Amino acid sequence: MASNMANVLFINGPNLNLLGTREPGLYGNQTLADIEETLTALGEELSIRTGFFQSNHEGALVDRIHQARDESVSHIILNPAAYTHTSVAIRDALLGVAIPFIEVHLSNVHKREAFRHHSYFSDIACGVICGFGPEGYRMALLAIANETVNGNE
Repeated sequence: MASNMANVLFINGPNLNLLGTREPGLYGNQTLADIEETLTALGEELSIRTGFFQSNHEGALVDRIHQARDESVSHIILNPAAYTHTSVAIRDALLGVAIPFIEVHLSNVHKREAFRHHSYFSDIACGVICGFGPEGYRMALLAIANETVNGNE
């Protein structure tokens, strides 16, 4: 997709605005702005247009997913954060717009509390990356650049 100028939207859920100060032993010291700056630069290298959205509110995330279709977003890289385990609304929005997406988590959710082991998104995602910190976002963007993600998976 990179040769067709992929348009990738990164969507981050609740509390990710606190990155850099929130539980740095678990989530690291980089802020969300730091991560976005790195991903913007990588996107430019790969000829991929990048956009970013973060909200602590489920409805705002749903609205942004709907808007993505009107903007011809080709892929979504989604870190639903706590909504991973609770949001049928976000799941339905993703199914409704039919934009291929990769689910990303900074921590390894499978090494954490049992309630974090279930995702409402993994079974409809093109892929899931967890446990690699901010590198997970980069891995997802590289997968899109390598044309390993499409809407038929």
